[in-house]
Amino acid sequence: MHTTPHIAFRLSGLESELEILIDRWGVPHVFAGSDHDAFFGQGFAVARDRLWQIDLWRKRGLGQLANDFGPAFIEADRAARLLLYRGNMDAEWESYGADARAITEAFVAGINAFIGETEKDHGLMPVEFVRTGTRPALWCAEDCVRIRSHGPLFNLVREITRSDVINTCGVDAEAMRRRLEPEWTLQMPEGLGLEPIPSEVRRIFELGTAPPNFNQAVAPTGENAGGSNNWAITAARTTTGRPILASDPHRTLSLPSLRYVSHLNAPGLDVIGAGEPAVPGIAIGHNQTSAFCFTIHVADQSDLYIYELHPDDPELYRFEDRWERMSIVSEEIPVKDGEPETVSLAFTIHGPMLFSDPSNQRAYAMRSIWSEPGSAPYLGALRYQKVDNWDDFVEARSHWRTPTLNHVYADTSGDIGWIMSGFVPVRAEWDGLMPVPGDGSREWRGFMAPSDHPKTFNPECGWVATANEMNLPADFDYRRHKSGFEWCDPCRYEAIARKLDESGTHSIKDSISLQTSFASPTAERLTGVVANIDFSDPDARQAKAFFSGWSGSIDGDSGPAMLFEIWFRRHLLRRVAEHCVPGSFDHFSVTDIAAIDTMLVTELMESPDARFGEAPEAARNLIVGETLAAAWREAVSRGGADCAKWQWDSLHHSLFLHPLSSLLGDDTLNTRRVAKGGSGLTPNAADYDPDTFAMTVGASFRMVLDIGGWDDCVFINAPGQSGDPRSRHYDDHLDPWGREAYLPMLFSRYKIEAATQLRIRCIPESAPISE
Repeated sequence: MHTTPHIAFRLSGLESELEILIDRWGVPHVFAGSDHDAFFGQGFAVARDRLWQIDLWRKRGLGQLANDFGPAFIEADRAARLLLYRGNMDAEWESYGADARAITEAFVAGINAFIGETEKDHGLMPVEFVRTGTRPALWCAEDCVRIRSHGPLFNLVREITRSDVINTCGVDAEAMRRRLEPEWTLQMPEGLGLEPIPSEVRRIFELGTAPPNFNQAVAPTGENAGGSNNWAITAARTTTGRPILASDPHRTLSLPSLRYVSHLNAPGLDVIGAGEPAVPGIAIGHNQTSAFCFTIHVADQSDLYIYELHPDDPELYRFEDRWERMSIVSEEIPVKDGEPETVSLAFTIHGPMLFSDPSNQRAYAMRSIWSEPGSAPYLGALRYQKVDNWDDFVEARSHWRTPTLNHVYADTSGDIGWIMSGFVPVRAEWDGLMPVPGDGSREWRGFMAPSDHPKTFNPECGWVATANEMNLPADFDYRRHKSGFEWCDPCRYEAIARKLDESGTHSIKDSISLQTSFASPTAERLTGVVANIDFSDPDARQAKAFFSGWSGSIDGDSGPAMLFEIWFRRHLLRRVAEHCVPGSFDHFSVTDIAAIDTMLVTELMESPDARFGEAPEAARNLIVGETLAAAWREAVSRGGADCAKWQWDSLHHSLFLHPLSSLLGDDTLNTRRVAKGGSGLTPNAADYDPDTFAMTVGASFRMVLDIGGWDDCVFINAPGQSGDPRSRHYDDHLDPWGREAYLPMLFSRYKIEAATQLRIRCIPESAPISE
């Protein structure tokens, strides 16, 4: 008879015995006698799998990296401390619900319990600590809420970029970089708001928000660019006779994965799904009756304020009709192998002062949702762990502050819905798109009321879906709310909607196929343009012929897909921007497809206008011909003269990199290269660096849920559930993820027992351990 391997731990802080069953795919299923013990078990399981990752998360967020890694991180530590929540902690905890503090305390107690076990058994210590000579730090509950800077925050970096582009290249260049939706005319600020923004402002913000890069101390990440898809389909439209919900959040690919899947079971609590490892609870998943997921709804939750400084005292800044004094906080940063560094942190009425330039009598501060109580990213999910109907969900997420999301919901009653969630500042005097003077003339007037959040419930079409596109309803009063004007290219949504609109019933396999689809409406449209142009250049003619008959799907084994991506990303975008506004493209981020308006470029190719001069069609044809010929020649140089052998995935690939692999000179910490199809504009999002073709953003986590048929749900979490290179679960999701395959997300106890490969017993310290 087969006996499942088991481990027992005697731990302080438990109310009663609990079990953690680790299934064959690395998912911990926590079975406990109380909510407290369930969240304790989640913390213990997270620490067992991801201790290095969450320890780094904590130290980066609190500004404690220099203590482990030396003086190169002092500046990043100072920047991170500027962004910590420093407000009233009672108001902070109340924002997440009456039990949030107790839940978080139980969660960190579980983390600390595992850290204690590593001191008893050094074999449990993650190899990263051993190899860097560092130790994990103990947690307190406040660590989970004071750190805001790991979540997405819009629109600070975009304000700075817009100011830079306008000051350097003019308003026309900005219009080329980013269209505003719904239709909107940019409101140019007056006075200080028109001045160029020093590069230090953005640099300090990125120092405080970027993950550590152990080659260069920090790795700037822009504004947490990414994207996501989700949808729910009503029971009448499915083959199961039950709703289907699908979710694939897209973020920067990382190792370990950004998400961690776990299952929490206790009397009155039964919820499974994914969350961020350092945050208790489940943010994307389901309980016994209800399922929930999200994509980013790109609303504006931050502003850059520019102050006039007093000519004789750089700690005084003008606000309204008076001089206000900055609040100065001195903190000591411990430094490995060195003396502690004392740093000064300055704060204004609006928030942390990112940069001060006394020589020009200017200072720059950030006001953001992060300074408001209840704005720890994703912790608001604690309110909806136990909801069982749409009305309860709408109420639970009405307290959600950040990031702003498109929540999609489905339940066993057959209901489906979409609702925007998040606190968006009311800006009565301006539109939030540019930096503004901090003199009191541009102030927040509270927040949009949750009752004003747009939503859809049980639509007649039978489905809801979002993909970061502009999805404000026609009756939404955007001129009053001014919640945001910058969105992702809608092509992913268009590809999804096209499939969901098809007649007939929709199956779980259909949702899987749609999540992994490489359909590209952009490629379809642009190759349609190519088909209607006659070229004189023989290379352009060959390219046109090569596209003939191609569906526009960016499949990995497709030669036309390879040619298209080389043409679009490496030639066409730059040439169109440079033609319309010479010198502009270098001020856009060429490694981020979201930094230039790809839909605008597509539309200009289809319908060239005066931006192409007096003969726009002729200019368009010349641009297409020259860039297409250049792309053909590049494809030949990369793929060989025989175009029949070209494959997109010979260039396009993923490689999950361990943060320490370069520092330690150990490539074995990284995953192997995985050939991939797709692009940043396909439902199966796979954006990439156009210089290396390495994926940067994608769906490392996906799930498709059969609402009520819970054991038929599936997921994937690449490269694996564990962050321990010694574990088989370090990269055991990589192969199925590379094949666009899925794994079971089991929910019922008997199914879990059958798939259990390790049983962990956690017993109160005072209780005996028996076999």
